[in-house]
Amino acid sequence: MVVIHFTAMRSCAAALDRLCDPAVEVSAHYLISDHGAVHALVPEPLRAWHAGAGSWGGVTDVNSRSIGIELDNDGASPFTEPLMHALEVLLCDILRRHAIPPHRVIGHSDMAPGRKIDPGPRFDWRRLARQGLSVWPVPGKPEEDFRASARAFGYPDVEDATLLSAFRLRFRPWARGPLDSVDAALAADLARRFPVDAAAASA
Repeated sequence: MVVIHFTAMRSCAAALDRLCDPAVEVSAHYLISDHGAVHALVPEPLRAWHAGAGSWGGVTDVNSRSIGIELDNDGASPFTEPLMHALEVLLCDILRRHAIPPHRVIGHSDMAPGRKIDPGPRFDWRRLARQGLSVWPVPGKPEEDFRASARAFGYPDVEDATLLSAFRLRFRPWARGPLDSVDAALAADLARRFPVDAAAASA
C-alpha cells in the first residue's frame, strides 16, 4: 500500500534533515517539497520507518507493507499545485509498477486513528480519486452499522468516536456532530466497492 503524510515542519529542508538523521529513527521513501521537487530517500524495496503503530485492512506491520510519501506541508495550509502535480506523477508510477489498487492509497490518519491526523483536512483526496490514484465514496443506501462498513473498508478496530473522526477527516472534514446517515451511506459504498482482501492482508 501507499501511506501519505505531511511533514508539519517549518521547511522542506528541515524535514529532509530530520528524515535523514539516524538518531531520530524516522524515515520515508519519498519527500515532496511545496515546489514539487521529489526527494527519493529510501529505496522502495527497503522498509522505511514512516507509519508506526496502527493497522489497515488487517495489516498490522504497515511499515513492511507500504511505501511512505511525506508532503512538505504544515498541516494548516493548502497543498500547493506543484506539490500535488508531483505527487500525482509519483503515485501513478508507483501504483503501476507495484500493481497497487487505488483503494490501497491511504492517509496516516486512516491507519492510526486518534494518533495521527496527516495528511489532514486540507488534502484533496477527491482530486486523486478522479485520476484513479485513490478512491472516493458515492452516497447510496446507508447501512445501519457504520462501524462494520468502515472496518470492512480497512479501518482498524478503535473506539466509535475515534473511528468516526478518522473517517470524516478524510471524507467529510467539514462535518460536525454525531454519526449521521451520510456517514453511514459513504462507508457502506466504500465497503461494497472496496472490501478488505483477506488473502492480501495475510500475505
